[in-house]
Amino acid sequence: MTRRTRRNHTPAFKAQVALAALKSDKTLAELSQQHDMHPNQITDWKRPMAEQLNGLWSRSG
Repeated sequence: MTRRTRRNHTPAFKAQVALAALKSDKTLAELSQQHDMHPNQITDWKRPMAEQLNGLWSRSG
């Protein structure tokens, strides 16, 4: 079994994948297969984005 080289993803790619996960059009399994990555990685990117979006409208302006 050969090891895969470590991949570095751009912030734009991370945002695109996290946004797709937040949309819930596809399951995490489908997204992970489409982008060739582990579902936990997508969840790790999705969580901070969701927290930022939740706090966006709760701040008093």
